[in-house]
Amino acid sequence: MDIASMLEQVKAHPDFSKAGMVLCHNGVVRENTREGDPVTGLTIQVDHELLSRIVQEQKSRPGIVEILVHIEEDKLLQVGDDVMVLIVAGDIRENVIETLAETLNLIKSQVTRKKQFFKE
Repeated sequence: MDIASMLEQVKAHPDFSKAGMVLCHNGVVRENTREGDPVTGLTIQVDHELLSRIVQEQKSRPGIVEILVHIEEDKLLQVGDDVMVLIVAGDIRENVIETLAETLNLIKSQVTRKKQFFKE
């Protein structure tokens, strides 16, 4: 997962000149669940068909130039490892921030399934 390469890919988009903002989300494995339980890592499974459909729908939102997503899956991720990078490029911050937030929430709630491993 290389954020710099992903940003270069976004900047190479033919409509990048219309972008006024590029926003990145970099999700990482944290040491505790939301409830405070200590974890050693996790694995992620991705519904690629649904992910593709969501990204295509979100790209059609007003002002959005490009959306890229990379999710680490099918391997054990340790605390501190990158889980997902989501990049949204668009015209103005209101469009980009709203699109990133909605895309992220859709991915987390509908596209990915995680299995956490806990300290014994």
